Amino acid sequence: MQPNQPNEDWQQPAEQPSNTPHPTAPVATPAPTPVVTMSPTSPNVATPAEAPSNVPAPSVAATEATEQGEPLEAPEEEPVHWQAQEYIHHEKNALWFVFFAIVLIGLMAIAIFLMNSISFAILIPVMAVALLVYIHRPPRVLDYTLSRHGLHINDNLYPFSDFKGFGVIHDGHEYSVMLIPTKRFRPGVSVYFPEEAGEAIVDMLGTRLPMQQLHLDLVDQLLRKLRI
Repeated sequence: MQPNQPNEDWQQPAEQPSNTPHPTAPVATPAPTPVVTMSPTSPNVATPAEAPSNVPAPSVAATEATEQGEPLEAPEEEPVHWQAQEYIHHEKNALWFVFFAIVLIGLMAIAIFLMNSISFAILIPVMAVALLVYIHRPPRVLDYTLSRHGLHINDNLYPFSDFKGFGVIHDGHEYSVMLIPTKRFRPGVSVYFPEEAGEAIVDMLGTRLPMQQLHLDLVDQLLRKLRI
């Protein structure tokens, strides 16, 4: 064993250089890039073309609907108004009453001899009297309006959903339009109109109902011959 040497002979080892191949340089903080604001009059900046002054600005409702992605509603059509008589009144002469009596007797004969129905033969004169009272009543002048809801006759509304089509009837100097109902046994609605309002009426109906060619049946032809 070696004897212990005194502490005075111990020396602190010299510092060794670092094993790092290159000294680490301090990270430089990039200087902030200055913000350059160029005026609209700068030659390097293209200014947008001015909008024409005669273009109307969009409304607030249209702007909100566009931002929300909602479709813009089409402008509502103007209603068509006109006045006309509920039916065409014809003056009856003596020959008309003779012809009416012949038709009445013929219908009663058919009811008795062909149909063997006494009750129907009695009902025919009752209906004839009611018809005479009705046709001698002066026709009323009604207010008609066509709107997007349907046909308004005075205070009554006939919606378009109740009809499957329409047709125009030209009888002499008179024009009328008939709305054809969707239900089979429901009577149609026939209204007269002045010639100057015909184009607006047909255009309004044509955008909602298909137009059809109408032909008068035997009963309608008989009623028109009788001027009822």
